[in-house]
Amino acid sequence: MLLTISKLTCKIKPLLNYRVYSKKIDEILPKNLLEDIYTAAQQKQLGVIYDKRPFKITLEKDKKYNWCSCGMSRQQPFCDGTHKNQKLRITMKPVRVQVAETKEYWLCNCKQTSHRPFCDGTHRQQHIQDAIKKY
Repeated sequence: MLLTISKLTCKIKPLLNYRVYSKKIDEILPKNLLEDIYTAAQQKQLGVIYDKRPFKITLEKDKKYNWCSCGMSRQQPFCDGTHKNQKLRITMKPVRVQVAETKEYWLCNCKQTSHRPFCDGTHRQQHIQDAIKKY
């Protein structure tokens, strides 16, 4: 039985933490050093789909960032406090992020990732691609 690389990655995705969009199985997803302290990364809800592509940005070691998880911020991919507006009734909180080394990271802009705030390739799913139409 022959398996294509996409079928193979779908079968082993639950076993490994890697970037699906890069097609490099050995590339490990980065670790948020604050995920055990601030539990906003474990929220059950998913935010509004902001974009269908991840955002590449350089994050500095030991600096703390607030990643927007609701998808309503005007300063994506970071939080600008829009979730605090009571009229919008947003119950999601931003995810506090700190990384181990200064380098470029891919942050999720579709807000559907299971490895918040880092992109895990979820944006490639058809329903996410259909949600944001090019004009």
